[in-house]
Amino acid sequence: MKNYSTGTKCVQAGYRPGNGEPRQIPIIQSTTFRYETSEAMGKLFDLEAPGYFYTRLQNPTNDYVAAKIAELEGGTAGMLTSSGQAANFFALFNICECGSHIVSSSSIYGGTFNLISVTMAKMGIEVTFISPDCTEEELDAAFRENTRAVFGETIANPALTVLDIEKFARAAHRHGVPLIVDNTFPTPVNCRPIEWGADIVTHSTTKYMDGHGAAVGGAIVDSGRFDWMAHADKFPGLCTPDESYHGIVYAEKFGKEGAFITKCTSQLMRDFGCIQSPQNAFLLNLGLESLHVRMPKHVENGQAVAEFLQTQPAVAHVSYPGLPSDPYYAVAQKYLPKGGCGVVSFELKGGRPAAEAFMKELKLAAIETHVADARTCCLNPATSTHRQMNDEQLKAAGVPAGLIRISCGLEDKEDLIADLQQAFEAVGR
Repeated sequence: MKNYSTGTKCVQAGYRPGNGEPRQIPIIQSTTFRYETSEAMGKLFDLEAPGYFYTRLQNPTNDYVAAKIAELEGGTAGMLTSSGQAANFFALFNICECGSHIVSSSSIYGGTFNLISVTMAKMGIEVTFISPDCTEEELDAAFRENTRAVFGETIANPALTVLDIEKFARAAHRHGVPLIVDNTFPTPVNCRPIEWGADIVTHSTTKYMDGHGAAVGGAIVDSGRFDWMAHADKFPGLCTPDESYHGIVYAEKFGKEGAFITKCTSQLMRDFGCIQSPQNAFLLNLGLESLHVRMPKHVENGQAVAEFLQTQPAVAHVSYPGLPSDPYYAVAQKYLPKGGCGVVSFELKGGRPAAEAFMKELKLAAIETHVADARTCCLNPATSTHRQMNDEQLKAAGVPAGLIRISCGLEDKEDLIADLQQAFEAVGR
């Protein structure tokens, strides 16, 4: 479906039923698959034939939905994971090992910051965090001989900084490593990082792709463009024989288009088992079918709420790349001409106590550890998603203590603004 529009792909990509087959993607709720001979199954274990033998590695329902997301992003292969965290971990660990180094934007989701800086550090993988606003020279200086990947978020959660994808891609490619971009907030409806030079794209499908707070999940998409064999010394896992699969060299056998996802599935999913359930994949697909319809409404509401917040005396600062006054407005116009998302971050003058008092007064917007949902929700990241960061790390990530992240849902924007207005009046009395 390469020539169809994004909206058509949201509805129809990934699964094409044959004559008399189910119109909706079937839920293959089975752990195992039957074969007539051990020879037939053996070919699957040798990666010599396509098929399924155990859902911990792959499942048809999941693969249909992964194929849809890959088409939406313009990639050549994709896979689903149990969560967005699992997607980011797999995408990085698939090409990193003990002794490797990662260059990452400092403005990323707190959970991902913790994953890279704490958990992966225990595995012997180091990271250099750098401001997304760095110069090309500063970015180049962050690389080392053992750097294996560059990571960033298209729109950072919750700072809402917009990544200059081309700048980070150029640097990554100058140093012979891929750029991995988490594209959760804009989704491929509003940005396709591969078109700007990204090599791997990840998603927390729990957010806008699902869109209804129903199913946790993640996804990884490979652009199929990075030449692993051209940098074989950096990526032995892809470019030298894998003895756990009878000496297969993934980059040779599956080429640029399939090596990354095949290794990620056959090694990491095999060993870690972070599979998305077929039921969750089914629910995810229902969300994907309306993604192109929902995202413009989220953007409309986000823009209206951001403009309203700018007029409030109690607000110290509003972050939303759709505002002309926002420092990322120009870069957002380049990468996100249709708008970014429905998430708005704003800082209250009274700091953390003011944020907590304000959120208690909201009637329509619920306090939730969630974002990018059909229903409006909000939270104070410093006391929740970014709680593990110290004040210096919070500042570097663009997350001051008084910051409130509000995710504008699909309600009428007039009602959202009225809810905010009454909360401001309540705390001001």
